[in-house]
Amino acid sequence: MFNKDDKRFIKIFKEGTLTESMEILLDTETGVNYLYIGAGYGMGITPLLGPDGKVLVSSQREIANYKERM
Repeated sequence: MFNKDDKRFIKIFKEGTLTESMEILLDTETGVNYLYIGAGYGMGITPLLGPDGKVLVSSQREIANYKERM
């Protein structure tokens, strides 16, 4: 059902402890970057915004570079 090489979301950053984590996820189809935060039983996800207040979108070249590293 799921092909490992064909992931829509890839994790490009992770930081945290056993009970708390912060991750940046990249949507490989749209290029939108998301911030995920999990703590205990709660979690939240939101698109990352740039300094101009617009949604942070990675280029196709950046997406290809992240995929190569996996």
